[in-house]
Amino acid sequence: MLNPSKGKIGILGGSFDPPHKGHVEISKISLKKIKLKKIFWIVTKKNPFKEKPFFSLKDRLSKAKRSVKKYRNINVLFLDEKIRSSRTINVINYFRKVKKQKDLYLILGADNLLKFHKWTNWKKIVKLTKLIVFSRKGYDKKSKESVVVKYLKKKNIIYINNKSIDISSSNIKKNYSNKF
Repeated sequence: MLNPSKGKIGILGGSFDPPHKGHVEISKISLKKIKLKKIFWIVTKKNPFKEKPFFSLKDRLSKAKRSVKKYRNINVLFLDEKIRSSRTINVINYFRKVKKQKDLYLILGADNLLKFHKWTNWKKIVKLTKLIVFSRKGYDKKSKESVVVKYLKKKNIIYINNKSIDISSSNIKKNYSNKF
């Protein structure tokens, strides 16, 4: 599956509730701009900062796999049971220790930087990975003043000035609910 320490590996984690073209788009941009060899979508049972998922885990995994089936360098994984955790730090440790990957990039939206300092072992995460941060409407300015950005002092963080991707899992769920 992986060639130890050969190339840059991206990690895009979350509940993917549901996965959408925005996830695909930021993955494609990361592959091209950062020259990542592969990106792993790490689907979790539940985001610790959010309510119960709208779609079942089975549905989310199935939809994620269908979303990326034509991209051989984007793979979908569910690791919660294998590593007995959904925490990002444990996912990173799995890639470093089990898969022997050292050049790891964590892909996130600017909105995630605002609460990043509340993530378990966030300081260790930013030591073990480089952050790839995508623009999110209404969050870019605030995110650049976040605790994690101040801590990093512009090191280990790559901002992607992408065109606005006007889609979110929240809007998809809202539109889905309105249909019934």
